[in-house]
This record gives sequence, C-alpha cells and structure tokens, in this order.
Amino acid sequence: MDMFNKLTSLFQQALETREPSVNLLDSFIDHWKGITNYYIETTDETQPVKQTDIPWRLKQMLDILVYEERQQEVEETGPCMEYLLQHKLLETLCTLGKAQYPPGMSQQVLLFFSKLLGQIQKPMLHVINVYRPVQKLICLCGLPDSQTEKEESLFLFSICSRVKKDPYVLNYILDTNKDARPQRCSSVSEEGVEGACGGSAPENSASRSTQSSSRPDTGFIQILVQLGRSQKSRVALRAKESMLLLTSIPQEDIAKLLAEQTPLCDLLAQTACELYSTIPITLHPEDIHNYTLKHWRTPLSPATVEESQSFPGQEHMDRFFCWLDYCDQLIKEAPEVLAVKLARALHQQWLTGIVQPQLLQMSEVGVLVHTALLSRCVHYTQSAVLLQELTHLLLGDDTHREQPTDTPPHTHELRYHLIKHCDHISDEISITTLRLFEELLKKPDKHILTNLVLRNLESRSYRVPGSGGAEERSGNDTEFMEESEEMEEDPFFTDSEFSGSEHFLTLSREDRKSSTHTQIAETVNSFLCLVPQEAKTSQHVQGAGHDTYVHDALISLKECSAVSADWGWPDAPKPPEVHSSSADFYEGHFLKVLLDRIARILEQPYELNLQVTSVLSQLAVFPHPHLHEYLLDPYISLSPRARSLFSTLVRVIGELMQRIQHIPDFTQRLISVRKQLIGLEEETVADHCTLLKGVIVLEEFCKELAAIAFVKLPVVDQEHLPAP
Repeated sequence: MDMFNKLTSLFQQALETREPSVNLLDSFIDHWKGITNYYIETTDETQPVKQTDIPWRLKQMLDILVYEERQQEVEETGPCMEYLLQHKLLETLCTLGKAQYPPGMSQQVLLFFSKLLGQIQKPMLHVINVYRPVQKLICLCGLPDSQTEKEESLFLFSICSRVKKDPYVLNYILDTNKDARPQRCSSVSEEGVEGACGGSAPENSASRSTQSSSRPDTGFIQILVQLGRSQKSRVALRAKESMLLLTSIPQEDIAKLLAEQTPLCDLLAQTACELYSTIPITLHPEDIHNYTLKHWRTPLSPATVEESQSFPGQEHMDRFFCWLDYCDQLIKEAPEVLAVKLARALHQQWLTGIVQPQLLQMSEVGVLVHTALLSRCVHYTQSAVLLQELTHLLLGDDTHREQPTDTPPHTHELRYHLIKHCDHISDEISITTLRLFEELLKKPDKHILTNLVLRNLESRSYRVPGSGGAEERSGNDTEFMEESEEMEEDPFFTDSEFSGSEHFLTLSREDRKSSTHTQIAETVNSFLCLVPQEAKTSQHVQGAGHDTYVHDALISLKECSAVSADWGWPDAPKPPEVHSSSADFYEGHFLKVLLDRIARILEQPYELNLQVTSVLSQLAVFPHPHLHEYLLDPYISLSPRARSLFSTLVRVIGELMQRIQHIPDFTQRLISVRKQLIGLEEETVADHCTLLKGVIVLEEFCKELAAIAFVKLPVVDQEHLPAP
C-alpha cells in the first residue's frame, strides 16, 4: 500500500504538469481497463478487494475527474466525464457492488459514488446515466444484517447534500414522473450534458414513467429513516443529518413533494410511537421530572447509554426523547406545508393513538407515568407547530366561557380529565398533573392562557359592576389610606419583617401622593399582612428574606411580558358587562381546582402545596389586566357566589386562627419545622406536621404574591428594587 501511495503522489504531480487532455483520458481509460481486466484474469474469488489494486484505480479515476473539471469551462464536460457517462461506468460499478465480488466491493463502490457526488461541482444527478445507477445503488442499502451501514450513510448523505444544492434533482432520486418534476434552475443544461455523451435528455429517457403511478419510489426515504435508528451512533447521526438537509429545503414544491408523495412524516411518527412504547411503566415520576434531555446529535451507542444512565429504563427515555427532539428540529426548520404534515402525523399516531388512551386509563400507575412523560415532552418542545398540536390534544380549541355543567362530550374530554386529575385522590397524580399545566403555562402560546383562564374572566363578572376596583380608587386615596393605617396599627397585622430599612414593599408618606403608588402599597401590604404574626417564621431563620422573591418575580414578569407582547392584550380592564342573575360568574374548571386546592392548603402534603402555589404564581405574573385584578387585587367587590384568590386566602387565615388556639407552643413548633425543611435541624415526625408545613407554604406564597404585585409597578419605580 505504501508503494501505491507513492505512485499516487507521483501521478498527481504528473497530472499538474501535463496539458494535453488526451493524456488524462488515456490514463482514465487505462485505470478502468485495469479494473475490468481483474475480473478476466483473476482466479481467486475469495481475495478481499482491499488486497487488489481496485481501490487504488478507483481513486485515480476520481482524481482525474476532479482535476479535469477544474480545467474546464463552466458549461463544458470533459472527455473523461463523457467517457464515464457514455460507457455507463457507474452502471457497471453498481453491478459489481451488488455481486460483492471481490469481497468488499460494495464498500468500494459506495465510497466511489459518495466521493464523486461530493467532489464534482457541476450538477450531475439529473443525468440518466448517473441517477439510474444511483437509484439502483440506493436499493442495495438498508438490507438486513448489512455490513456496510457506514458507507451507506455516507453515500446517502452525499446525495442529500447534492439535493440541498440543486433541489430539482430530488425528483430523479425518488423516480417521480416527468410531469411532477419542478423546473430546475441550473446554469448547465441537461441536453448539453447528455448530448456530449451521445445520449438523450432525461425527460425523453424517463418517459415510460408517465405510464406508471405518479407516486415515487419511496425506498430512499425508508432507508434514511431506518439508518436513523441504527445502533451505530455515527451512522444514525449521518442519516438524521441527511433527512434534515432534505426537509430544510425552502422550496415549497420540494416540501410538498416530501409531505404528500413520500412516507417521511408517517415513518418519523411511527418511529416515535415505537420508541415511546419501549419506555417501561415502572419508571419513578421524580426520575422523569428530573430528566435532562440529550440532544439528538448526542451519540447513543449501547456502551455510552449504559455508562450514562442514572436510573433503570433511562436508555429507553434517551432514545425516545432524542427522536422527539430530532422531529422537533425538523419541524422548526421545514417549510410550513411539511412542518404541519409532520406535526399532525405525530398528533394522530403518537398523541392520539398512544398517549391519550394512556392518560384516560384506570390504572393510577399508568396515568402517573404517562402524565410525567407528557410533561417532559411539553417542556422540551420548541417548535410552534408541534406545540400547537400538543395544545390541541390536551386542551382542545374551545374559547367560549365555561359553565359548571360542562362535561364530556360537551367539552374536550382529555382536558376535562386532566383538570380533574389536579384534584385526584392520589397526591402523586395531582402533583404530576399540576406540573404538566405549569409547563404549558410557560410556553409562548396565547391559546393556552385563553383556554384555561382568560375566557372566563373576559366579562369581569366576578365583580359587582360599579364597585371600587383598582382603577376606581384614584379619587378615594384619603379614605383608602385611613383604612390602611387602621390595619397597620392593628397588632394582628403587624409585619416586623418588612419594617425599617428592609421594608421595600411599603411607600413613604410623600410617595403616597401618587394614587398608583398608594394602590400598589396597599395591595402589597394586604398580602404581607394576611398571615398573623404568630404564624410567621421567616424572620427567625437566616436567609429566608424577601429579596429572592422580588428578583425572581421581576425576571418572570419580563419573560412573560416579552412572550405576550404580540398577543394583543389590553393595557387596562375592559368595562364590566351587565349580567342577569342567570349569568353567575364561574371561574372555569382550571381556576376552580386551583382555588379549591388553596382552600385546603392546611390539610395537604407539603409537595402538593408547593406545586399548587407555583402554578398560581405563574398565572399571577402574566400582565393581563383581568388576570392581575382577579388574582392580585384584594379590594374588588366580588359578585354573589364569586371568589378570588385573595378572598380564598382570607378564609384560610380564618381557619388557621381557629386551629392555632388548640396547638400549644405553636410558633416554636412552626420555627422548628421550618428549620427541618431547610436542613438546619434533623427532621422528626411531629404532631400537626401537615398543618405546620401548610402554614409555612402559605406565608411564603403571600410574600411571593406581594413581590409579584410590587414588580408590576411602572418602569420608573423599578429603582426601588433592593440589590440582589
């Protein structure tokens, strides 16, 4: 082989000094005859091809073709290329590769085709004596127990790279009929290339295809998808990159061809279904919730999977989520017609066909695991088109006001059951389902907020028309201040934590000249003063101050404001509608469940309380005036049988005050439980533990709501924020 390499180098130097093209052609023909003579003269059929001079001669032929092209004018075809095409050398090589003689010949043929397509710059895949052998060689790829996956993936990648450069040639690769082929825009005419070879134009030579079905040969797409699932990570990655090259072609006719005349979308969705079905039902929800996505380009060979898995069954999650991430990437980069087709295929086959029945089943274990998996799917979905399909599955398309009697089939069945699962007898299912809704609320989709909450608040029928809401208090500042002063003087509402230099949420007397400042101050203090002094513990524990809530709330507000900037939300509440008694306010299924859960905060597990308050905080930070009023304005006059978040919290505090009277050393016990929660004391089983933890969550939730209300001050007031 060293001798062959030296000869190659000498030959290349000779090429660079020779000018007459006839010498190149003679050398090209000599190398080809050297290959064909091997089959005439050899008697040893077991000798591997790498022990012959065939690989070297193929490389010399390729070098000659590349060099020749560099010496030619743009629209000229050199004599060596003419010889290759006219004498159908590629057809012969394809036959030799199929025969696998000598052993290993198929690898050499695949490599030659790959390098030819990759190194020759002029368009050539539209030439019949090129695309016909290419089609035949494609049929040799993806066979069971193939030993040439690496070379096959490289060959297919070379084809897709040429298609990306010259999209019109995709029709020749898929063998579509001539009527379906879009016009190509190459500067090199097809007739000129074929004419130079003494052949006919590909339209004429392929005319027989018009007698067959207009549906193309789809083996090319099937093989790409199959190789995309290879156990060899480099093979799988190259196949996925090949499909990405095809699907990201911006021409609409190409996208339509892939969407409507190939099984690409169905095969990708089918693969997603198969990988999802391998995920074991024995996974723990916390493992799923803490799962970190591996990007689709991450190698997933059996060895690396075994080394990296941190819990049983993770390898199956890795394979599914990598594939889902890949489909998500395809949808993001594909033209709309193809993106929509792929997203709908995933909806029909995976979401509707597999996920939905699992979420509606009776087995609590099954519901728990599949809800957790779906929550992770929502979390990692980036493309707007796929997110829309997920939202459609989970929530439906309804935007009209809900009624308490709305049940299936009059409302979206899966949405109805998922919201019921937020108040499930199983706390684990409730927590996991609430996490799913929290992930939905974090997504940049206006329909999610409208469907879950805003459609029921649009009329503002939760308040008495003409009552003194936030926007109607500007003329009553004096009365408002007097009420506030009375509240602050009441020992029951003392708030020592926010006194002195740290009292950032109250404003000075001079600042209260502004009605906006006054409203914000009173709103903030209303939440801060809800929890009685004997039920407050943060001032007794270092590091439990308020600064984090303010800065986190400000970050969340900026994110939500940026996301909703183009949603057309009003800047101020619309005038309340006048309703008859038959149009009583109903907050909707979702808010009803959340408020019901908050009303039971003293009786529920700590983790469940944290999740409920997290979802409500996520809702409260959105800058919609109706949502802000309903969740953060303590002073609205509620209509009969209506409740708000603040009124619900007031009832909880009333219940808490009654219970405190029956618990000796309540404050000390509360402080001890808080220290246990943050690891300052060893955790012990104590009486009233659920109640005490509920009180701690309640205190923190009120501080968080106060911080959210505070950061919604006008931009000029953000200078009052404390340093982080």
